[in-house]
Amino acid sequence: MIRVSIIGSGNVAQHLVSAFMKTDAVELVQVLARHPEHLKQLLDSSQIISDYHQLQEADLYIIAVTDNAIAEVSKQIPFSKLVAHTSGSIAMNVLSDHHRKAVFYPLQTFTKNKPVDFSRIPIGLESEHASDFEIIKQVASAISDHVFAIDSAQRKALHVAAVFVNNFTNHLYQIGADICNEHQLPFDILKPLIEETTAKIMVLSPAEAQTGPAKRKDQQTIEAHLAILNDANQKAIYTLLTQSIQKHE
Repeated sequence: MIRVSIIGSGNVAQHLVSAFMKTDAVELVQVLARHPEHLKQLLDSSQIISDYHQLQEADLYIIAVTDNAIAEVSKQIPFSKLVAHTSGSIAMNVLSDHHRKAVFYPLQTFTKNKPVDFSRIPIGLESEHASDFEIIKQVASAISDHVFAIDSAQRKALHVAAVFVNNFTNHLYQIGADICNEHQLPFDILKPLIEETTAKIMVLSPAEAQTGPAKRKDQQTIEAHLAILNDANQKAIYTLLTQSIQKHE
């Protein structure tokens, strides 16, 4: 059994803790947390520490903290061991040279108190040494059915793609909600449309699934929509996205 410790107490760390607690293939040794109270509902208090000097030896240390803290956190681990971070955008080489370096990147959006099925989450892996890749692959495979190798350049590109399909898309939902509120309409009316749009790209390519006035080059409808929008930022986004869709034609 592979012994794993996690450093972090945020959304990614909490979901990893929950996933590891459900498998017999990995022993979760400890979680080092700046905010131990975030973890008390997930595991025994004896496994939660807040001092690097309390760290016990493990086979793998997973750093699940904000990107700008990864380098410094890796320096604090007192053992020369296999250390992985979970970031989508940070290179593997930011980890301290004192350790064998790796990346353990779960490609998902994590929200506090929102359970996820980790078996469906892709986990991208990278390591300095081939032998270490087998270790992190075993750990990832214990909680996910979708494990794949990815280098730092590919991971950065994937992270950008994820921002477009997740963060930017969610912001467009927010704009849609704002427009609904402005015109005394409930946002819930749009939810079946959102569900169908998501369902379509499970069976069609995004290009095949694209519909709407920009796709049809329906300039009359486009101008009518722009006339409805009172917010300059909304107008600019609508225009830019319309142009982008049409450039793909």
